[in-house]
Amino acid sequence: MPELPEVETVRRGLLPVMEGQVIATAQVRRPDLRWPLPAGMADRLTGARVLGLRRRSKYILADLSTGETLLWHLGMSGRVLISAPEGMRAAPGAFFHVHPAPEIHDHVILDMEGGARVSFNDARRFGAMDLVATAQAEAHPWLAALGPEPLGNGFSEAYLAGALRGRMTPIKAALLDQRTVAGLGNIYVCESLFRAGIAPWRKAGRISVLRVARLVPVIREVLAEAIAAGGSSLRDHRQTNGELGYFQHAFRVYGREGGACVTPGCDGVVRRLVQSGRSTFHCPRCQR
Repeated sequence: MPELPEVETVRRGLLPVMEGQVIATAQVRRPDLRWPLPAGMADRLTGARVLGLRRRSKYILADLSTGETLLWHLGMSGRVLISAPEGMRAAPGAFFHVHPAPEIHDHVILDMEGGARVSFNDARRFGAMDLVATAQAEAHPWLAALGPEPLGNGFSEAYLAGALRGRMTPIKAALLDQRTVAGLGNIYVCESLFRAGIAPWRKAGRISVLRVARLVPVIREVLAEAIAAGGSSLRDHRQTNGELGYFQHAFRVYGREGGACVTPGCDGVVRRLVQSGRSTFHCPRCQR
């Protein structure tokens, strides 16, 4: 499933063609994705201007001139592709594909007044969309219980130390809990714990304040690097121009079971264990 860096990469790709633009035509080509799509969704989107495009955790939020906000989750396999009529010039540093014929899994298509087309393709249909009054967006059930953004001011050393205090769950599970911090997933928790030298099975409430304090900037560092690389493409993730993300080439532990630890002077080997049904990659020498 796309994590924060992948979703942020998609949001940034959409900004030049959606923010400030009117949705000239919206096509909703099936009644549901993971859940039923909102009633009259195509009519409610058509003619609306996108006032802002933001992200909360793993969700994209498009604030509309109609007073509604489109909530958008990419799901397991969702891809967003920007295309344009032949001859349309892309923004500097970007490129567009010429409009392809709609594919069978292109479930929602937005044609913008500037000529760009935004197609949401979701083969497994685990994605989701909803329309909600902008003033109540943060209270939506998908968002209401989320913790602070890891790249925002609310995610501080003092906050994380307090959030972990007394918790006997493993630190990896605590960080995957979206109520603790929003947007982190398996890849970036594994990578962050490795860089911070913290064993993924350690009880969250028993990690010293100093080590927790070290974890906060490490999480920010890992996420910033991943966003700069366009996210991680292991199976389905694509940027809005169709390119792969490249952060998977910088993984230090994730998916590297049996590989040598990359820490200078460490003779450890990356190991894999299963926690709550999910693979955890770590170096038993470096992470304590």
